[in-house]
Amino acid sequence: MVLSRGDDYPIHQTPEPVAYAGTDRNFYDRYFFNGYAPDGSGFFAAALGIYPHLDIIDAHFTVVRNGVQHCIHASAELRMERMAMAVGPFSVEIVEPLNTLRLRLEPFDGMAADITFTGRAFPIEEPRFTHRIGPRAFMDYTRLTQNGRYTGWIEVDGDRQDLAEGSLGTRDRSWGVRPIGARDPQPLPGTPLPGFFWQWTPINFPSGSLFFHVNNDEQGEAWNTRAAWAGEGALPSELEEGHGSMRTRLEPGTRWPAGGTLSLALRGAPEQITFEPLGRFQMRGLGYTSPEWGHGMYHGPLKVEREDIDLDELDPLAPENLHVQVPVRVTGSDGSAGIGVFEQLIIGRFAPLGLQEFLDGSR
Repeated sequence: MVLSRGDDYPIHQTPEPVAYAGTDRNFYDRYFFNGYAPDGSGFFAAALGIYPHLDIIDAHFTVVRNGVQHCIHASAELRMERMAMAVGPFSVEIVEPLNTLRLRLEPFDGMAADITFTGRAFPIEEPRFTHRIGPRAFMDYTRLTQNGRYTGWIEVDGDRQDLAEGSLGTRDRSWGVRPIGARDPQPLPGTPLPGFFWQWTPINFPSGSLFFHVNNDEQGEAWNTRAAWAGEGALPSELEEGHGSMRTRLEPGTRWPAGGTLSLALRGAPEQITFEPLGRFQMRGLGYTSPEWGHGMYHGPLKVEREDIDLDELDPLAPENLHVQVPVRVTGSDGSAGIGVFEQLIIGRFAPLGLQEFLDGSR
């Protein structure tokens, strides 16, 4: 047995020490953050992931300036200490649970940051994501999501900029089972290449926060979806849940969203909202679908590296570039205006958008 800091807190879920997380090697525990100025500029994001059975912790920090996405990646051996919440120069501090968190990037290779997130309302709990491919559990996890305000600063190559007044964004926490680390080489007999369709649109309106997500199968049928509304300062009993339906446009020759219209049946929210893209952020900057910095990959005792991504020089159909978050301006059918992100990942066939091959682009 291995004792760690977590064992002094009343958070145990099994008879074993906190260092042990069930039996699935793909168990993970993750923090995610994004933020932007009121006009959608200055987009930044960060993530920290813990993989108890792989005994690895990794983190990423990234900011978009002048068409270039500047990233810091870090990975280290966890050594069965899940409460450290720091890897290399990056750390996450929980100042007030479910409300205030602090992100710090100590100076490394020309980049540094000190940012505080404060929630606008109590976080929502999304419905449990459970999906199988044949007999194998592909994912089984829970996520909380919360919109909030940011203060602080980011420095890139000597240019330190305070976050714009009124900066907003979203953070989430998810834990459970996802594909992580090295791929399993064992094939699944009779199972075709898996497809995946995902949209996530956390939006900040002046009066509150709108959340919508959907996982669809290749025919467009949803297997996990929900819309939710959290008014400013909402308590758990004041969160509203409902339904949404998205009509999406793609940029020609890509699988990136070019906008869309979301129809809602949700108390507190407009009946319909439209999305206008303001930029693009590549999720590979946080390790998602990255061929080198994928989540849970082993890089030795400690490795930290900077990467700069020219957003105009990417192959949009390369697998590592499919997953994006697009800052969007939002207009409601009631005349309300908001700002947020439109996240999308489409892998494989998706009939409603005319995608017939595993990696073809929109026509």
